[in-house]
Amino acid sequence: MAETRHEQLGLTNEDVIHMFKTMLLARKIDERMWLLNRAGKIPFVISCQGQEAAQVGAAMALDNEKDYVLPYYRDMGVVLQFGMTAKDLMLSGFAKAEDPNSGGRQMPGHFGSKKLRIVTGSSPVTTQVPHAVGIALGGRMEGKDLVTFTTFGEGSSNQGDFHEGANFASVHKLPVIFMCENNKYAISVPISKQLACVNVSDRAIGYGMPGVTVDGNDPLAVYEAVKEAADRGRRGEGPTLVETVAYRLTPHSSDDDDRAYRTREEVEEAKAKDPIHTFAAYLKENGILTEELEKQMIDDIQKEVDEATEYAENAKYADAQSALLHVYAE
Repeated sequence: MAETRHEQLGLTNEDVIHMFKTMLLARKIDERMWLLNRAGKIPFVISCQGQEAAQVGAAMALDNEKDYVLPYYRDMGVVLQFGMTAKDLMLSGFAKAEDPNSGGRQMPGHFGSKKLRIVTGSSPVTTQVPHAVGIALGGRMEGKDLVTFTTFGEGSSNQGDFHEGANFASVHKLPVIFMCENNKYAISVPISKQLACVNVSDRAIGYGMPGVTVDGNDPLAVYEAVKEAADRGRRGEGPTLVETVAYRLTPHSSDDDDRAYRTREEVEEAKAKDPIHTFAAYLKENGILTEELEKQMIDDIQKEVDEATEYAENAKYADAQSALLHVYAE
């Protein structure tokens, strides 16, 4: 019997079921957050819908015990794969004291966990890119076997932080994976007005690093590209630019109305390629995912999200006096 695509990549049936389950968990948490926002219970949502395959596929290609991830604000799939839970993310959404990211101080999507090697991001986009380069340099100076993985949107690839980080990493052959999650829109600006080259990955040659563009709706394609990039980095061969092309299925955020800049037909067409459905189809075609297992998985995830929501909604807010903690001034 011929090997399946995932077996050719060294992944077991259990691995791809885990991959699908993590994608599904990210989607269900995200959908719940939209409902909570519209009910006036949480202030803001910046969505991962449509990008879960790229996020989970990439994160599974990394070493959870050694590597550092510097995610951007949509990367719920990345941080779930690196050990965050539905409860952690809901506590962040409700801005409660137990929020492990910031104790309720940051907006949702500002992920951070020292113990999980998830490095805190900030609201100005792309600042995580030079940070990833710095951590890779520090790891080399300390003789550590680590790779840093950082993500950003295609709009962010026009920022100075990206160019400076990519150039420094290439010159010093640092083990950094730059992953651009190209979702076709920088808020309302379509990619045709963002860059003149065909692919974001075309920029890699200017820095002397490999660049590859893959289908962001295919978690196995992303896994393969990121695994190869991680292996290159560990061998001392320097950084890689990976571009995953998918589609942002929701508005930019809960404060955005995307009807002002894209048609409903365009969005519906993209939903036909929704990675949650297309990857489920792959698993079913290969006899790995049955209807019964899928139903059980959805029921279990629904229960997990319900419990996380209830816990976070009833958790305590931070004491007012704690507002002055971790604030530094000269």
